[in-house]
Amino acid sequence: MINIRDPIHGTVSLTPREIKLVDSPFFQRLRNVKQLGFADLAFPGATHTRYSHSMGAMHVATRLFDVLFPERPEQPNSELPKKLLRIRPPPLQGDDRARLRQAVRLAVLFHDCGHAPLSHTTEHIMPNVSALKIPRPMEGVDRQASHEDYTLKILLDSELSRTIESTFGLDGITPAHVADLVHPAAGDASRWMVHGVDYAPVLRHIVSSELDADRVDYLQRDSFYSGVNYGKFDADWLIQNVQPVLDGDHVHLGFAARAIFSFEDFLLSRYHMFLTVYYHHTPVCFGEMLARYFDTAPGEYTIPADVESFIGHDDMHLMMALRASRNPWAERIRNRRAFKLVRDDARHDGSPMPVEQELKAAGIEFIAHTSKGVLSKYFTRTTNGGQLSHATIYVVDDSGRITPVEEYTPLYKRYADTVRVWRLYVDGAQVGRAQAILDAAG
Repeated sequence: MINIRDPIHGTVSLTPREIKLVDSPFFQRLRNVKQLGFADLAFPGATHTRYSHSMGAMHVATRLFDVLFPERPEQPNSELPKKLLRIRPPPLQGDDRARLRQAVRLAVLFHDCGHAPLSHTTEHIMPNVSALKIPRPMEGVDRQASHEDYTLKILLDSELSRTIESTFGLDGITPAHVADLVHPAAGDASRWMVHGVDYAPVLRHIVSSELDADRVDYLQRDSFYSGVNYGKFDADWLIQNVQPVLDGDHVHLGFAARAIFSFEDFLLSRYHMFLTVYYHHTPVCFGEMLARYFDTAPGEYTIPADVESFIGHDDMHLMMALRASRNPWAERIRNRRAFKLVRDDARHDGSPMPVEQELKAAGIEFIAHTSKGVLSKYFTRTTNGGQLSHATIYVVDDSGRITPVEEYTPLYKRYADTVRVWRLYVDGAQVGRAQAILDAAG
């Protein structure tokens, strides 16, 4: 084992074979991709990267797995309620345990490798997904690619995928296995079956769910580097209380009822981090100015569909393009001359505001932006107003009764609606005129 010091988790351990993959240019590139884009313009310490986050998330995933499936499981206690014994899957041991554990570690380690420069900030200039030629059928019609699509392409068809195959293939772990945990797809269900029990749901929960390794790490990490307290919660207690739940022949993620307050604190931490850090008005403004640059200087900076070329596209590459550009929006970004915030409204429904037309008629250049967020992505709303739930997470009480988490805690219902924050920015020289129009509009 090779131990790496981390300010959030203390020691993060990697094996020599994992270090071989970490040394890949696809992963090393993440050293130069900031986790929070422009957030360091408001929170100077928030210069941490996708590189450190990915290793931290892998560490959390390992902790979750080891609590769910200990290497030396305790003998069943006959004094436990029979109902509790019935929802516990058989012990996961030996080569089967090692294979699933390693697959989860790799999936979480590489879950962010497709992020473009400044993370989400540049995602809207990615090419159409068909240009990536991902060797797996994609859903729906051709659309703009996302960082998830780039991640899938890198895992399935790149020099990194060939390294995964040569390094872990003899362990029964292929690039397709890793990709399936990051972005599940229809296929051979037997890859996660052990003695007739399907472990796919719980493994995918660890990688991406309401209570996944990604969120547990980034909330603590982003809070620490931003210098705020909102992302702090009792992660240790929450992790110590997770447990597998056998529902039919599928294993799902559950946690003991005694950890419900820690889980609710975890949900609220994410909600408050969005409002105070992720949607802070300064990085939002710079993100919008960057979008104006892309719109007014088409083709000056593009993200390649070829993932081997994508390796060279990081934050430094983008900043060099901005420094070389004569575009006025690029000049504003590099000299930190942001538009000034003149109004924000946390009760806005997202539709265009009447005052925007008045500002336009007065010849005042402005940026209007609506940030949208929800407490939880556990539900996906349908077009007819209904809700489709993702794979269920269960709360287990001392009697062995299991309850879907959305039925156990009222937070989902209390914060079910989307939160929208509408903001209006204008050029510093126009603040007086703009404020007069706003004051007259009421």
